[in-house]
Amino acid sequence: ISNVFLLANLSFVDMGLTSSTVTKMLVNVQTQHHTISYAGCLTQMYFFLMFGDLDSIFLAIMAFDRYVAICRPLHYSAVMSPRVCVLLLALSWVLTHAIALTHTLLIARLSFCVVGEIAHFFCDVTPVLKLSDSDTHVNELVVFALGGTGLVIPFFCIVVSYVHIISAILKIRTPGGVGKAFSTCSSHLCVVCVFYGTLFGVYLCPPSVTSEEKDIAAGAVYTVVIPMLNPVIYSLRN
Repeated sequence: ISNVFLLANLSFVDMGLTSSTVTKMLVNVQTQHHTISYAGCLTQMYFFLMFGDLDSIFLAIMAFDRYVAICRPLHYSAVMSPRVCVLLLALSWVLTHAIALTHTLLIARLSFCVVGEIAHFFCDVTPVLKLSDSDTHVNELVVFALGGTGLVIPFFCIVVSYVHIISAILKIRTPGGVGKAFSTCSSHLCVVCVFYGTLFGVYLCPPSVTSEEKDIAAGAVYTVVIPMLNPVIYSLRN
């Protein structure tokens, strides 16, 4: 039950992540007016950050769910009860709302030139900061600090969970048990690799390594491709 509940919430978050960016992009393509208002840019940034961080944290919760199912199967119904799942998801929503609101408010205090061109197909934090006439040192520090909260910590939790999972799987001696256990995690592990691979490439690589074209391509992967693939991957595995 908890797995279905988590997948349903992940699907909702994926729809929100895609809708926050692709909808405006399609309007721009259709109308050939590649513009967005200041308020619209901040609104888009807020929802993109919130749903993006939610996606990251939900993947960590699902990794913990797989850990309990494989390493503590007799305690699964108690540890991952509906009450615990609802509590974890509620905390995730509160945390990501706080992170997104912090970034949005810090950018709202900056001054910008009247007309500026964002080197992206949506209002991401880094491209918008490049347009500011103000000192963005505080914003850059917050991006680095809160990036650890929204990306690095969930990723670390996923790694720890899979270390325990792999350790438990290697101890299985029953015929076919190893393959069955690995197949339980394969879909989630596939999504994690693609999702975090693109995000780390954009947000944690030094500027000398990244480029605008690579950032745009990576942005398309984690805002369009991954949300589109998630239902296919999980449905086929289930």
